[in-house]
Amino acid sequence: MRIDKYLWCTRYFKTRSLATEACKKGHVKLNSKNIKPSRGVFVGEKIQVRKNQINYQFIVLDVPKNRIGAKLVDIYRKDTTPKEAFENLELLKFAKDYYRKKGEGRPTKRDRRDIENYKETMHDESE
Repeated sequence: MRIDKYLWCTRYFKTRSLATEACKKGHVKLNSKNIKPSRGVFVGEKIQVRKNQINYQFIVLDVPKNRIGAKLVDIYRKDTTPKEAFENLELLKFAKDYYRKKGEGRPTKRDRRDIENYKETMHDESE
């Protein structure tokens, strides 16, 4: 089975085209090597997928014939992703909140209009 189809069947990607794009961009590695989406997958191979800033790692246990339900995914792969990867994602979320709170930063279109109106009124008063 092709690697892009395998990733779609085991529900790592919502669509097969997303799995193909990830392979083309180098987000999918098979035995630590970048691969093309058409590369075949066999039992015992180690796959690494970079998705949502996490490097998922798993070993192929079996190849499904078609897309399977979420409860049956563990029959076809053994997840070896380290727990530190998920902890780092949590820390990254906190770091983003500290860096810039929601609503701050670049002005919205409404803010820009308010600033321009304020400048016009200040300019009119000084004359």
